[in-house]
Amino acid sequence: MGEPLVIVGAGMAATRLVKELTTRALGRYSIVVVGDEPRAPYNRVLLSSLLAGEIEDDALDLAPHGFWARNGVTRINGAAVAAIGRSRKCVMLANGVELPFSKLVLATGSQAIRLPSPGMSLPGVITFRDVADVEFMRTRVAPAARVTVIGGGLLGIEAAYGLARTGRCVTLVHLMDRLMERQLDARAAALLKAAIERKGVKVLLNADTACVECDDRAQALALKDGRRIESDLVVCAVGIRPNHALAGSAGLKVNRGVVVDDGLASDDASIFALGECAEHRGVCYGLVEPAYDQAAVLARRLAGDRSALYAGSMLATNLKVSGVSVFSAGDFNDEGRDRIVYEDASSGVYKKLVVENDCLLGAVLIGDTADALWYLDMIRTSAPLGALRDSLAFGRALSMRLAA
Repeated sequence: MGEPLVIVGAGMAATRLVKELTTRALGRYSIVVVGDEPRAPYNRVLLSSLLAGEIEDDALDLAPHGFWARNGVTRINGAAVAAIGRSRKCVMLANGVELPFSKLVLATGSQAIRLPSPGMSLPGVITFRDVADVEFMRTRVAPAARVTVIGGGLLGIEAAYGLARTGRCVTLVHLMDRLMERQLDARAAALLKAAIERKGVKVLLNADTACVECDDRAQALALKDGRRIESDLVVCAVGIRPNHALAGSAGLKVNRGVVVDDGLASDDASIFALGECAEHRGVCYGLVEPAYDQAAVLARRLAGDRSALYAGSMLATNLKVSGVSVFSAGDFNDEGRDRIVYEDASSGVYKKLVVENDCLLGAVLIGDTADALWYLDMIRTSAPLGALRDSLAFGRALSMRLAA
């Protein structure tokens, strides 16, 4: 029987950690994974595809059938954790069951934020965070419903896209002057907006929510500038907040998230945290790749490699947003720096590469992201561009050939 390891949370970070442990420390731990949702761990990135009807429900599964049992992992679904008993080294479930641990990993993720505006708790106002939200939209919202989505970040855009694909009349409202303002420059955001509008989503920028109007349920979204959008459903997708209440109630150090060191340990050496709930060097990452980076480091630590350290992750976005390929990484602020731009409006391709001291600092790509990882590697390594610079925007194959 291995050393008891309990993982609280059954999302993407927890699943990746288990997979890493099965290759690095198989048999060393007796692993129990506790999740509060009543189903197997699933890929949240694919929720919009599920909503759009592009995939079936089982395509969300993060591990093949039989993976957990085959690797000796006990999975407890639909179980809320009530408390952590640090002195007794046990996790108490809401149903009274106690799970002993030698090591405890918190992978509790995040919760969706609702705006502090009147009407946000009414029937007909939901968030877009989990399978239950998708199921509500698929089964409880009329095919001809008017839907307003608040939030022009990744979650909001994906919710709007998924709903539009099902034939609903969708309006996307965003507080800022461009979509995905943290990941895209103004030109890239404008191209993304045009692509989303071609898919049937009406986009309103500089739109500040005042309230949800209702009788017994949502009827319209009112904006502070006086505009009013008739709405049978309002989807609030304005961001996420790390779930650290369990850690805080156990006396662990929390700030925005559960504070961890470079070994992903909390201020209790037997308790670790990773993924969206963890705060490392003052940063909470709300993205998948940093969680996977953390899982690889933590698995090595739990396997006995004390040299494994997490130094942080470079923020990069590399995915399809509403069917449009989007990539951004590094510092793409071009003020006072050299800028290389390539654009082909007819094919919806845009590339901006920011260079300083002969090194690639940042990149924004729309439409063609085939060389995204090549650019990301150059940003991470700060390798001198040299002869590659003049053809950099044309991609790896041509650049390498011309530089040879």
